[in-house]
Amino acid sequence: MSSLSQSLSLCQPRRRRENLRLLSQTHSVAIPSGMSNSVKNCSLARCSGVGVVRAATEVVVDDPVVREGGKEKGRVLRVGVICGGPSAERGISLNSARSVLDHIQGDDLLVSCYYIDCNLNAYAISPAQVYSNTPTDFDFKLESLAQGFRSLSDFAEHLAASVDIVFPVIHGRFGEDGGIQELLEKSNIPFVGTRSNECRQAFDKYDSSLELDRQGFVTVPNFLVQGSHSNESELSKWFAENHLDTNSGKVVVKPTRAGSSIGVTVAYGVADSLKKANEIVEEGIDDRVLVEIFLEGGSEFTAIVLDVGSGFDCHPVVLLPTEVEIQLHDNADMREKDAIFNYRRKYLPTQQVAYHTPPRFPMDVIGSIREGASLLFQRLGLHDFARIDGWFLPSSIHIPSASEKKLGSTKSGTVIFTDINLISGMEQTSFLFQQASKVGFSHSNILRSIIQRACLRFPNLASYTSLSSLLPRRSKSSQLIEAFPKTKDVRKVFVIFGGDTSERQVSLMSGTNVWLNLQAFNDLEVIPCLLAPTSGYSSKTDMDEKELDVRMKTIWTLPYSLVLRHTTEEVLAACIEAIEPDRAALTSELRNQVMNDLMEGLKKQSWFTGFDLADEPPVRYSVEQWVKLAKEVQATVFIAVHGGMGEDGTLQFLLEAGGVPYTGPGVETSKICMDKVATSLALNHLEKFGVLTINKKVLRKEDLLNAPVHDIWHDLTSKLQSETLCVKPARDGCSTGVARLCCLEDLAVYVKALEECFLRIPSNSLSKAHGVIEMPNPPPELLIFEPFIETDEIIISSNAVNDNANHLIWEGHSRWVEVTVGVVGKRRSMHSLTPSVTVKESGDILSLEEKFQGGTGINLTPPPLSIISKAALESCKQRIELIANTLQLEGFSRIDAFVNVDSGEVLIIEVNTVPGMTPSTVLIHQALAEEPPMYPHRFFRTLLDLGSERFI
Repeated sequence: MSSLSQSLSLCQPRRRRENLRLLSQTHSVAIPSGMSNSVKNCSLARCSGVGVVRAATEVVVDDPVVREGGKEKGRVLRVGVICGGPSAERGISLNSARSVLDHIQGDDLLVSCYYIDCNLNAYAISPAQVYSNTPTDFDFKLESLAQGFRSLSDFAEHLAASVDIVFPVIHGRFGEDGGIQELLEKSNIPFVGTRSNECRQAFDKYDSSLELDRQGFVTVPNFLVQGSHSNESELSKWFAENHLDTNSGKVVVKPTRAGSSIGVTVAYGVADSLKKANEIVEEGIDDRVLVEIFLEGGSEFTAIVLDVGSGFDCHPVVLLPTEVEIQLHDNADMREKDAIFNYRRKYLPTQQVAYHTPPRFPMDVIGSIREGASLLFQRLGLHDFARIDGWFLPSSIHIPSASEKKLGSTKSGTVIFTDINLISGMEQTSFLFQQASKVGFSHSNILRSIIQRACLRFPNLASYTSLSSLLPRRSKSSQLIEAFPKTKDVRKVFVIFGGDTSERQVSLMSGTNVWLNLQAFNDLEVIPCLLAPTSGYSSKTDMDEKELDVRMKTIWTLPYSLVLRHTTEEVLAACIEAIEPDRAALTSELRNQVMNDLMEGLKKQSWFTGFDLADEPPVRYSVEQWVKLAKEVQATVFIAVHGGMGEDGTLQFLLEAGGVPYTGPGVETSKICMDKVATSLALNHLEKFGVLTINKKVLRKEDLLNAPVHDIWHDLTSKLQSETLCVKPARDGCSTGVARLCCLEDLAVYVKALEECFLRIPSNSLSKAHGVIEMPNPPPELLIFEPFIETDEIIISSNAVNDNANHLIWEGHSRWVEVTVGVVGKRRSMHSLTPSVTVKESGDILSLEEKFQGGTGINLTPPPLSIISKAALESCKQRIELIANTLQLEGFSRIDAFVNVDSGEVLIIEVNTVPGMTPSTVLIHQALAEEPPMYPHRFFRTLLDLGSERFI
């Protein structure tokens, strides 16, 4: 075991160490006949209190009784979490599985993980796979890391013997259409959620619309297109009946059975509608397509329904609904494909959408939503929990199907339910957790309550009680200094995120992830803090002016529920709203109403020990006040602010001056690494050691806008001796404003984006195919141009229809590949984690989604031996450590580089001193590749301790 691993092993959460001690024995198990022979005669292993299958050699079968000192301590509920599936939402399913795994484990509950691939093959997987892989590289590693079952029936046989209850987190097909439920029902396996027949009806948007109409609800007029042969005359008649122009009438076209986000688009007129319906069919998304009228002027909402009844007595309670507000910021957003709440808007933090919980609707409308969704839940026979989406239309908008006698009609307008989600998304900031936290449920509490409610429907699980009694202690995140008692046993941690840079949304994801993971430790009091966004990060260069400007910025300490937002702007708006008296009073009234409704059912349950989140306001500080507070309560600051003052040494300087310990590199190192030119200059002398730098040319934005584009292009290509260039902001983060320029016209497009302050450059706007390029806002004052480094394309694809395995295709002509590497440790003794080979899914530059959005992007960790040998990889790691120690990095950082697969030589791209720490970041992948694996909670604790220790 390495010294780093030894130090890391001491950082496990207290309750997880106890799990390991209690569950360290090896058990003899009966292997179900469905599992392949290689699994037989294997021993049981557990990791961090979770039953796992590791490296295809261990089977998940847990003893349901935990014993201590020879006496029975309590029954352990064995939960099987099943993720994946054939839907395009399977990446979101992996994120949901991570979140469930993070928040339900405990001494009384053990989790086994399973995966269903696109071809409905089932696998037993380790928790490490759930954390470390996006869908494509996840599938790529299934053969070597997972244990496959010969058939779904064999899989069901294994589940029947190995788990007490299944928690399906498959979104879309096979997860919400009754597929997995029918499989479990046939084997009499208890599971969370609605039964198969009811799932089938609710999941199909057309069938559920018909049922809603029969039940007396207002519905959206729609037309069903079946197969590729559609009846144009019938659709034209439908357009006319609904007063839509047959040539330009605006409608929504969506699959009937593909979840809430996949394939949904806007069409204009009959011909365009049929064209887009046929595209959905041809792409294999669905052979039944729904055409609906576009609800112009309406507001979209979504509501979580929680059943708090007993046994088969249904008692659904609707939590505080969320209003979905589409925000159009620039001309690019006006295109038809961006006119709806699509997949990108739902799952990538962006300013294109904002959420309001509770919604900004009249009280009678909110009441109608809650009453209608509860009634709908009951009448459709749903179980445990669900998410129901719909629209509110003001009374000024007429709906043909609406009448005063229909359910959903109110004095203020009409409520229409459109989509029923049987397995709501469970990402960290999903609607489930947003709405649950508003009424007193933490992540753990709501998930355990759902599981416990499901157990009550199965008599054989009645003995599993008090699952919610071992909830982690919550942070008193927003209370003033008097509420922070100085105790020896509990350390204060301020996790700061946000800021003004174009990476502030990723910063929110990073900070949220760090905050949630550190809460697993009982000796920490973790307070989330928002560095409030303003009109833009200061471009002042005079240090005195800049320091004065920074000190005037605002930091908010946040209560639990306000962290769970999708953008920093949304968090800030929620903070301001929370202290606005009228709005705060309304929210409090609605919160109390929902909590009272919940308690009517929960007070009858012996397992429910209460709500674990208080109704707290956020507190606002100046930066100077906040630093003083951190000093007074002896807090360590975990910095998760990407770019700007979080990464250029400014925040580090303020904390050092205030005597406050913090994570990551110090002031001078941060300054150097933020400036890509200064980084290259600091490493120039390492060429003889195999560390190379890229020639750069820095131009002012003003010069780019004023000089002829032709002259600039000629000058750049001549001086850099390259016909293809890479452009990037000189002092911004690693994910925005980076583009490949192949010709003069490409430069012209980029310059126009700077001039017009575009928030993004649409995909394929440049001559070489690429994804959406997020642009810095405001535009950077300095830009770097450098030769574009050609690397050999790495492709991951499956060979044939009957071949489930994914294969790596790499020609290897240039012998250079792009890697990203995390470094961890103390100054001058940094340790390189295992590098990840970067595989781009679209274009030549990694998009923001590919770097940080769960479910997209491919990173192979460790790099396959077919690409780079062990010797070259080891040489690469040594050079990465040389770079880290030369720059005097400490704590943790991420280094992006090109590596020669033969020699291990490194061509440095950039160094990120506050790297992304989202659930899908490569740092997590690389930590899990260590021996022993470092799970996220332990990894972040290690980074925190490294920050604290250097100031002792």
